[in-house]
Amino acid sequence: MKKLVPIFLAAAMLFNSCGISKTGSGALIGAGSGAVVGGLIGYLVTGDAKGAAIGAAAGTAVGGGTGAIIGNKMDKKAAELKALEDAQIETIEDANGYKAIKVTFSSGILFPTNGSTLSKAAKADLAKFASEMADLPDTDIAVHGHTDNTGKPEVNDRLSVKRAESVAKYLNENGIVAERMHVEGHSFNEPIADNATAEGRAQNRRVEIFISANEDMIKAAEAEAKN
Repeated sequence: MKKLVPIFLAAAMLFNSCGISKTGSGALIGAGSGAVVGGLIGYLVTGDAKGAAIGAAAGTAVGGGTGAIIGNKMDKKAAELKALEDAQIETIEDANGYKAIKVTFSSGILFPTNGSTLSKAAKADLAKFASEMADLPDTDIAVHGHTDNTGKPEVNDRLSVKRAESVAKYLNENGIVAERMHVEGHSFNEPIADNATAEGRAQNRRVEIFISANEDMIKAAEAEAKN
């Protein structure tokens, strides 16, 4: 599956450039990537354009169903996660071109200034998040920490990692298996607002959680699409 990532990304970029709505992106991206993969397989097997066309048709049927199934699950979970306070919920696309979820928590809510100890309010929100994820175990969860540009780079490097680790540790304590999670710190290298203003720096101090389909979900969706 991982070897196909560049193909899925190409398909995702193609559909994004066409301005397709998020509502249908799961099915359409799946269909597009399936057609590309199917076409390549068809060509490799037969060595001619006719084989590529047949392979593309088969790939579209399978890929479309897989993308739609995963997309429906992610849409449902995103809607449920919107009940969280102090969190922004978005649907995005993962490296395989499937629909995924991005949850952004403000570090102003999560942590004290220059600290990585979770606040009481943050623990309540993260516990709710972990509870909401209990019925979707076949997902991977990446936790990314970010800071503003105040202070030395090496300090922010450590702080962004520690904050992401604090979130992951608390999620683990509330039932999310550690093996599902991946932690990264990005210091102040990926700002989403202007660090020249207090408001901008507050937005840049954040923790992002990415939820994507793991191999089990993808295989199950592929099997369901074939039936």
